[in-house]
Amino acid sequence: MAKTIKKDETTIAAKLDQKDLEILKLLQRNARITVKEVADKVHLSTTPVHERIKRMEEAGVIKQYATLVDHTKVKKNLMVICYVSLKQHNKTAGAKFIKAIHEMNEVIECYNISGEFDFMLKVVVENMDAYYDFHVNKLSEVENIGNVQSAFVMGIIKQTHILVH
Repeated sequence: MAKTIKKDETTIAAKLDQKDLEILKLLQRNARITVKEVADKVHLSTTPVHERIKRMEEAGVIKQYATLVDHTKVKKNLMVICYVSLKQHNKTAGAKFIKAIHEMNEVIECYNISGEFDFMLKVVVENMDAYYDFHVNKLSEVENIGNVQSAFVMGIIKQTHILVH
C-alpha cells in the first residue's frame, strides 16, 4: 500500500543543493513570497530562482501550495486521532478502505502504520455529536473494519509543515 518511489524522485532529492534548500525554507515559511523576494534573500537573480522552483515542482519536491487554517476558527473544534485495523489484509481490502477514506471530508490525514493498527486517521469535526455521527454512520460502515480506537486531542503542542530547516 505504500507509494513506490520512482528513481527520478530519489535522484532529485540527492541533487538538491544549498540554494535549493534555502529556497524551500523560504517557501515553507511563506508560500506567497515573490520570486524576486526569494532571489534577493538567496543572492541569485530571479531567472535561476524561478527555474529551480519549477524544477522542484516538476520533480514533486514541492507538492502544492496551501493555506493553513486554524480548525477552531472554522467551527471544527474537535480533533480525533483514530487508529484503525482491518479484518483482512489483502490488496483489494486495503484499496477499498483507502478509497472510502478519500471520500470522507472529516479525515484530513491518513497514514498506513505498523504495529497493532493498520492506519492512523486525523479527523476534524465540529463537536462530539458530529464525531459520533462520523464514527457510526461513515467509518464503521466501511467494509472490512476490524477495530477502531479513538484518541481525542486535548491540545496541540507542536504542529508544523516545515521539513527543511
